[in-house]
Amino acid sequence: MKTPQTLFLAWQDTNSRAWFSIGRLTFDGGKYKFVYTQGVKAAQEKSDFRPLFSFPEINQVYTSTYLFPVFSNRLMSRSRPDYTEFLKLLNIGEQEAEPMTILARSGGEKKTDTLAVFPCPQPDERGRYQLYFFAHGLRYLPESAIERINRFEIGEKLWLAREVQNAHDSQALTLHTEDHYIVGYCPRYLVSEVSQLLTPSTFVELRVERVNLPSTPLQFRLLCQITALCTDNFYPFSSQEYQPLIEEEVKSTSLLRVY
Repeated sequence: MKTPQTLFLAWQDTNSRAWFSIGRLTFDGGKYKFVYTQGVKAAQEKSDFRPLFSFPEINQVYTSTYLFPVFSNRLMSRSRPDYTEFLKLLNIGEQEAEPMTILARSGGEKKTDTLAVFPCPQPDERGRYQLYFFAHGLRYLPESAIERINRFEIGEKLWLAREVQNAHDSQALTLHTEDHYIVGYCPRYLVSEVSQLLTPSTFVELRVERVNLPSTPLQFRLLCQITALCTDNFYPFSSQEYQPLIEEEVKSTSLLRVY
């Protein structure tokens, strides 16, 4: 598995619960680069988003030989005794355990803020895109659904469905089993993009990648994989909100110091 070279940063409005894609982190093997994306405009117009402490100027390109704190603080220390077990929960081998890979798989969510990260998938040799995510919302499910999750087999097929009558989020995408159990939700910050894949002209397959049994926290219980084969020149995460806010070649500032 190749290390993801591009991650997007999403921010959630605590009042409306809406998610906005606000930034993009890239890594070229030696240097990290962060820029705000066009989505930050919507976050400012529709909500009360303010620039992050680590990136105070939105019209700025930030570069560093070290991973920025807002991202590195979302990584488990390698010195922790449960580090190897954590990699197993993510279904990542130790030889693959690079910061960008771990962030892409874990989502980097913390209880102390309203940020999350997710990868920009790249097509394989067959033109397929693959995206991994942990199912959300398991704490709202009945015990019977949790028991069904615990019985999953690796590779078991799941289905996505729009929950249009959801009073809290009419755009929600539920995860269903063949025997009609709802076993979680697609992360909200992925819903817009995943919804665009649910068309007759796009092949989409959702399967169970890994199940972490109790006493694993619910947020890491069910790891899913989406495989998509897109047509009609559609490329995931290529819409305007994911594009850099400024032209990097014009306004670039290097911050090559230890953060």
